[in-house]
Amino acid sequence: MEIRLPRHSRYDYVPLTERKDYSWPDGRRLAFCLTTNIECFAYGKGRGMDPAKHGEPQNHRNYSWRDYGNRIGVWRLFDLFDDLKLPVAHNTNSLLYEHAPQVFDAIRRRGDEIVAHGRTNGETLRDFNWEADEARVIQEITETFRRHEGKPPKGWMGPGAAENSTTPDLLKEAGYRYTMDWPADDQPFYMNTRSGKLLSIPYPVELNDAQQAIHRAHTPRDFCEMMVDQFEEMLEQCEHHPLVYNISIHPFIFGQPYRLRPFREALKHMAGHSLRDRIWFCRPEDVAEHCFTLAPGIIPGSE
Repeated sequence: MEIRLPRHSRYDYVPLTERKDYSWPDGRRLAFCLTTNIECFAYGKGRGMDPAKHGEPQNHRNYSWRDYGNRIGVWRLFDLFDDLKLPVAHNTNSLLYEHAPQVFDAIRRRGDEIVAHGRTNGETLRDFNWEADEARVIQEITETFRRHEGKPPKGWMGPGAAENSTTPDLLKEAGYRYTMDWPADDQPFYMNTRSGKLLSIPYPVELNDAQQAIHRAHTPRDFCEMMVDQFEEMLEQCEHHPLVYNISIHPFIFGQPYRLRPFREALKHMAGHSLRDRIWFCRPEDVAEHCFTLAPGIIPGSE
């Protein structure tokens, strides 16, 4: 009897060596995206990381540790991004409007992108077992951003990148144009949904400060060396293939002063690189919009 692994039909296997070449605007080859995760949590309830050890219950300590990001960390990051004149995208919870509305004032002032990041990171979409309930929550999130910003977000990055089997379908039907939940590639690719194509933009599991600094217990300088090594390697590799370099930063993690210091050094290195003319400093929505202009058959899954 033939053994078959469970599979999905969201995208086909297309190896990097069989893809068509293209470039980012002005002939640049490496799209550099910097994404923060600005989150709010339930007090004493729901999900959320702990600074001491894994599996700890929700309590005042881990709530206030995460709230440090909204009170202190994100403002230090805004200052750093301003100093380096870097465009940024922010994966933001929709309930943050009630908790820290001044954060959105700063995002608007900078002209940064808002990416929908669920209601709160105290829950994930897997907490909603019925498709109708998940669709209602996604619609609520989308309408909250539309009401406050005058337009809905183009992109989605779910809390914990958690999905149910129909989540991509629901995102497409809610009007989203891209998702960052599937870290399968260093290039964008199109995913299949029951209502048409949904673009997948590369988003890091490895270059994610929550994974490296909290779950794997790497030092801040370890993480920043990883950032630079990834950047330098991709800068070489992009001569052959256009690539997307994305970083994931949580203000309550790398907004801490001792982590901010090496992070600043790493960003300065990359922002001032001698091969800057090969780099496109942009936001995920810019990557998506460029992909939408390319002829069918160039981006995998667009045939």
